[in-house]
Amino acid sequence: MSEKTEIVWCDSTFNSWIGCTKVGPGCDNCYAEADFGARKGRAVWGPGEPRSRTSAANWALPLRWERQHEEFFSEHGRRRRVFCASLADVFDNEVDRTWRAELFALIWATPHLDWLLLTKRIGNVRKMIDASDMDARGLPPNVWLGATICNQEEADRDIPKLLATPASRRFLSMEPLLGPVDLRRVCEFSSGMLGRFVDSLLGHRWDESGYAGGGPPLATDPPDIPHLDWVIVGGESGRKARPMSPHWVRGLRDQCAAAGIPFLFKQWGEFIEWTGAESPSPSRRMPDMTPMVLVGKKAAGRLLDGREWDGVPT
Repeated sequence: MSEKTEIVWCDSTFNSWIGCTKVGPGCDNCYAEADFGARKGRAVWGPGEPRSRTSAANWALPLRWERQHEEFFSEHGRRRRVFCASLADVFDNEVDRTWRAELFALIWATPHLDWLLLTKRIGNVRKMIDASDMDARGLPPNVWLGATICNQEEADRDIPKLLATPASRRFLSMEPLLGPVDLRRVCEFSSGMLGRFVDSLLGHRWDESGYAGGGPPLATDPPDIPHLDWVIVGGESGRKARPMSPHWVRGLRDQCAAAGIPFLFKQWGEFIEWTGAESPSPSRRMPDMTPMVLVGKKAAGRLLDGREWDGVPT
């Protein structure tokens, strides 16, 4: 929908249609529903509701960006990153499959754009691609496939599905982050006292009986399954925003650093950690007892331990 965007991890946003259905706790305060549903009336959210296709002029934008590739690359030293879709879900069950086929035809026709397809329905990807004659080739090589993860439960459920889906790059958008997540111990399967786990940063599958005869994998072990290429973390913004513990963020940053995976911190949201210098007094305490204070999205900013974290795959 926009050639330029304030979203720090992409250059442009494109929405082929508008509308979605809430499928998890991260969706509770959906900004798209509040803006394009309740306020602007462009679409109705929920199951069984029709999605609103965007205009032909909007669909022409990526073709224009494709023609501008050399100019963009000369200025930025890289390809344009296009986030699709910020107001919908490409793999939404309610979307007409011909619309999805047309979107992928557009992606194939713009090979110099990097398309960041972010979904809350990662389990739909393979069956929807395989079911489409237009997309018999699978995901185009210029697609970066991402899953939205807000807590460990979603990580355990969806990260193995993401890693099992062929894609040139795989990433997570952990926004809003609603709890601590261990990306090196994603539970793929559990039965009784034993569990099978995935180290999604190093690319290993292991179980409680030991990995290669010696417990969980080490950073020096060669990968035996695909791993994540990028992790984006951010807090929630808006009137009903929930606070995010700094310990959750630092934990993910440190996991990525140890594995050599690019980490990008997008924003704190409406709350920051209360250190005693801020006014007013703390308005929330996290389950880990960290005091948080409501200061607003702009004042909270995106500094983590005094600096910005803008890691991106190269």
